[in-house]
Amino acid sequence: MRFRVLYIDDDAAIARLVQKHLGRLGHEVSHAENPTTALERMHSEGFDVVVLDHYLRHGTGHEVLAQMRESKVDLPVVYVTGSNEAQVAIEAIKAGAADYVIKTVSDDFLSLLTSAIEQSVANAQLRAAKAKADEEIRLGKERAEALLAEVNHRVANSLALVASLLRLQISSARSEEVKAELAETQARISAIAGMHRSLYTSDDVSKVELDRYLNRLTVELYNSLHSAERPIRLLLDADPITLTADKAVSVGMVVTELVTNAFKYAYPQGQSGDIRVTLKTISVEEAILRVEDDGVGIDPDCAPKGTGLGSRIVKSMAATLGTGLRYLETERGTVAEVPLRLGTNG
Repeated sequence: MRFRVLYIDDDAAIARLVQKHLGRLGHEVSHAENPTTALERMHSEGFDVVVLDHYLRHGTGHEVLAQMRESKVDLPVVYVTGSNEAQVAIEAIKAGAADYVIKTVSDDFLSLLTSAIEQSVANAQLRAAKAKADEEIRLGKERAEALLAEVNHRVANSLALVASLLRLQISSARSEEVKAELAETQARISAIAGMHRSLYTSDDVSKVELDRYLNRLTVELYNSLHSAERPIRLLLDADPITLTADKAVSVGMVVTELVTNAFKYAYPQGQSGDIRVTLKTISVEEAILRVEDDGVGIDPDCAPKGTGLGSRIVKSMAATLGTGLRYLETERGTVAEVPLRLGTNG
């Protein structure tokens, strides 16, 4: 492979020697005697590598390296120094030189210089190729995330439309039982729509910020379920936790079902009370989700009221999150608890 070399040295005889040697190998060598000329040529001509002598008539090679950094010249530099100046070479490497060669009058100098030039250019080309590949990966990731955000946006809008159609169906239904079943279905769809909405508004389209998601979800549930006949407060206390989208859906469905059941059955008609949703971090690998009230309580062993679909949904979703749903013993009301496995993947 042919290289274009800029040789910076105020020793014209050495420069000609290097030009002849590298020229026989097919490389093109340009000579600059001072830093000012060298820097001008670096900006105006396309070189593959710079060979820089330490001692120059107007300064040192270290000063040239500093000027190259300031001028944002990104070329590999092979530093040339005397045989008793190892520390000078080490400082040059620290300052950004790719390699160094000890200058001698023997033939070894030219062969070592050639090897250092070829290796430095090869390493620079590898770094450039890696940087290009990294940039292509970054752009591809950004495009994929933008597309995924758009998909989540459209899914959320479509599900919101379905929920709106269900609301119209609820308002026109004559049977109170049908209205109740449709309202529960609407709440489930809204929970999934909210998860997709959280994804397309998040910086990371693969994760859902549970605290923000649950805040929106509980507001929607309260607005849907609260009435004069049910003067119940719905309270949320959630730690900042992120989960993958599939787990967030399960959390949303569990909260929707448990809160809906608490609104329907925890307190007698007309009685006020609280329903509390809490999400607390236990460790880096586990969190606890609870939905509790101070109402009449339930017997977990009794058959579920209604169709039992809600109970089946809760048990199925809770099982995907950890060890499953459990009811805690309490003197008053009901405490439903679902452990969440977080782990390194959320």
